[in-house]
Amino acid sequence: METVRAAERALMARLPEGTLMQRAAAGLAAACADFLGRVYGSRVVLLVGSGDNGGDALYAGARLRRRGAGVTAVLLSPDRAHEGGLAALRRAGGAVIGPERALGAIERADLVVDGVVGIGGKGGLRPDAARLASAAERARAAIVAVDLPSGVDADTGEVSGAAVRADLTVTFGAYKPGLLIDPGREYAGTVRLVGIGLELPPDPVLQALQHEDVARLLPRPGAESDKYRRGVLGVAAGSARYPGAAVLAVSGALRGGAGAVRYVGPAGDAVIARFPETLVSDQGPDHAGRVQAWVVGPGAGDDAATVAKVLGADVPVLLDADGLRLADRDLVRGRTAPTLMTPHAGEAAALLGVRREEVEAARLTSVRELAATYRATVLLKGSTTLVADPGGGPVRVNSTGTGWLATAGSGDVLSGLAGSLLASHLSALDAGSVAAYLHGLAGRLASRGAPIAALDITEHLPDAWRDVVRD
Repeated sequence: METVRAAERALMARLPEGTLMQRAAAGLAAACADFLGRVYGSRVVLLVGSGDNGGDALYAGARLRRRGAGVTAVLLSPDRAHEGGLAALRRAGGAVIGPERALGAIERADLVVDGVVGIGGKGGLRPDAARLASAAERARAAIVAVDLPSGVDADTGEVSGAAVRADLTVTFGAYKPGLLIDPGREYAGTVRLVGIGLELPPDPVLQALQHEDVARLLPRPGAESDKYRRGVLGVAAGSARYPGAAVLAVSGALRGGAGAVRYVGPAGDAVIARFPETLVSDQGPDHAGRVQAWVVGPGAGDDAATVAKVLGADVPVLLDADGLRLADRDLVRGRTAPTLMTPHAGEAAALLGVRREEVEAARLTSVRELAATYRATVLLKGSTTLVADPGGGPVRVNSTGTGWLATAGSGDVLSGLAGSLLASHLSALDAGSVAAYLHGLAGRLASRGAPIAALDITEHLPDAWRDVVRD
């Protein structure tokens, strides 16, 4: 967050004192008014800490009070509350109380504004603030966080103690990583960005691709294209016990832009029965024919030999599921062609030698560590999908998806899709990022609020592709 702080300092140096806070407060007040619907007669409680977030909340509260809301500020550090904001609220007719009188006000409130801790806060809330945050969560009031829910780490999204669970977060100038990465994202609710004139350098910590970015990266056949020039993907997946993994990986691969898919493995009959266009072989990767990329691991069981052969190929390789468990670490680290690993939190924990809970609590740190340790691009699946390159640089965070994607076989479809994009000559970072985006969008289109199966995602991938290109 030092980048944001530096941009704020540079802007404040060029503006009259207090201008930046007034811009933030105006945006915050407008967002609160929109959220309330009817401002006049509503009851608003401000939870005010000692930093600039508290000042933002006080100035916004003064604006709401002038529009007819009843506004009460709860000062958690009365001696260190923002003087200008406090004076503005009092001039507007707002009330000021201490934490000992706050519970009754919160119980009667229509809206609670969290201005306790800003982006510089570390660790969970202190006991007084935690008690009030818990009361707000139990009450019928909506909760709006200022810039970032208090208790969430702005840099990582980690939540190491008590934290505010907001319905809406109004953030200023730039999205903070903690708003985009779980568990912090879950605490943020809906996020609304308010522009305050910051000029940020072109080296962000995170990137979130949008339709325009994905459309630019998608492979498109030209007049001279044929199936081989478009790229051929090899899929080494499935086993006698898990033939469905092969079918699902191939299904995603066929919708991913490559011109052809070669399948090798024991599930050839199941694959060809469902997708007769697949080129099937039972002779192993060495005899499958030329490919531009491989997917290996989904449903592979204990076939370590096939995983090793694929990793020895001098083409990009996507390593997933059982392949992550069976792969030799030194073999992965020693590859010269790109490698894309796609673990979920449990697999990532095994690769790092830590507990799953540690990965889920520190997703950004974990994906960076995995990429550096294995010298591979890593797509960490889960409630927040992150993609990190081994050389550092911005981590990509996926902005699409739905909770209904947490279904058996969904990851196999993603592997095939990402592998096909690798075979279409996208970099590992772009292939993983674009695949996650399309996969999440296809899941939304398939679900529309209802449960889905993995093949439903595949069937909606063309719709997702068209949606991105059309926009």
